[in-house]
Amino acid sequence: MLFSSLTFLFAFLPCIIVVYFLCKNRTYRNVVLLLFSLGFYAWGEPIYIFLMLFSLISNYLVAILMDKKKDNVKLHKAIFIFGVMINLGLLGYFKYSNFFIDNINSVFNLSVEFLQISLPIGISFYTFQILSYVIDVYNGKVKVQKSFLILSTYVALFPQLIAGPIVRYQTVEEDLLYRKENFNDFAEGIRRFILGLGKKIIISNQVALIADTIFKTDMNELGFSLAWVGVISYTLQIYFDFSGYSDMAIGLGKMFGFRFLENFNYPYISTSITDFWRRWHISLSSWFKDYVYIPLGGNRVSNKRWLFNIFVVWFLTGMWHGATWNFIIWGLYFGVILAVEKMFLGKYLSKSPKFVQHFYALLFICIGWVIFRSESVSQILVYLKAMFGLNGFNSIKTFYNLSIAHLWPYIVIGCVASTPIFKKMFDKMNSKLSTGIVFDIYLLIIFFICVMFLVNNSFNPFIYWQF
Repeated sequence: MLFSSLTFLFAFLPCIIVVYFLCKNRTYRNVVLLLFSLGFYAWGEPIYIFLMLFSLISNYLVAILMDKKKDNVKLHKAIFIFGVMINLGLLGYFKYSNFFIDNINSVFNLSVEFLQISLPIGISFYTFQILSYVIDVYNGKVKVQKSFLILSTYVALFPQLIAGPIVRYQTVEEDLLYRKENFNDFAEGIRRFILGLGKKIIISNQVALIADTIFKTDMNELGFSLAWVGVISYTLQIYFDFSGYSDMAIGLGKMFGFRFLENFNYPYISTSITDFWRRWHISLSSWFKDYVYIPLGGNRVSNKRWLFNIFVVWFLTGMWHGATWNFIIWGLYFGVILAVEKMFLGKYLSKSPKFVQHFYALLFICIGWVIFRSESVSQILVYLKAMFGLNGFNSIKTFYNLSIAHLWPYIVIGCVASTPIFKKMFDKMNSKLSTGIVFDIYLLIIFFICVMFLVNNSFNPFIYWQF
């Protein structure tokens, strides 16, 4: 089920709000959240609810056993490794089996049949959440949760279940047990949800029409101007799609008393790629930092080992996003840039004028999104060739010939909205009662516009669902 669907907005959400707040007991409210969350997940792929339940039960038992055997170092570690293998095994089987079969067939000229399986929605997100809990229990950072209801509610909580942010147990443990809902948080949650909905429906879905049209054109006819319109559109699409989802998730969480950490911080105002990855998909970046990079030794090792650590992390980051070579190339691409910035480029870049830093960051971010969006290595190369004028400088009139020219205002809106300008204005409005009412009326208008868009076109999946 999509947050940006009429079914969710006018059926699921009102129902869970009514039932949830009719319950006065914390335990009953968690039961309501869990049951509705399982129903939310089962809406699209009911068969995979059993996979999630198996993952929940197995990890619950692993954590319990680890806690009981914590005085036996070897057994404690063996149970932990077994738990990690279960999680990575499930993720590997459903997400990467056919990728490895395809590459084995290509390398050894074989014809091994693909497995007839589909990728369960959100498996990468909820697997990483469960893994963080198991790892933290093993390291003694959190106490084992002996209530299956509480642990299941944490993992299956519908606001962040499908596409994050990746919420760690230690950040919501208190909320799961002792949260206190109030009207102000509920209202603020609604505001945040509507802003996220507007990002998705009004901006992302519209610039997506431009990006999809251009990326599907004959690559041999793609020239400089059209290529840049396409990549800028996709750059805006993926940001407003994913940050919009995160805003909706954070808003929904706040409505029910949960405080999820921010997942985006205006990444397109970055002054370097290092800065970009501090601002983009923060929950994933911090996950890899804390659970892969630091355990490998981080930067407190020799330069060779440090480079190895960097490339392991970014290879895995690419793999996490998808089982195709373009995602792996995308991850390693950023790994190389980050290593170069860390070794020498960063100190020179920091002394450059701000506009040079921003231009540098946006240029390499856009190149990265070409790699991310392309469906093959050959398409990556052809598209980059067009971006740098090696395939001709076709007129912007070509853009008008594709029947998407009427959408250009959304590019302008997206460019402005990707900066903190609107946020500063909204915060200032919210600081006063009179202008706060005006802001709420503005949000109602945004919601109404979104509903009108949805009535005309109800299918608008999120990009990160595939991960």
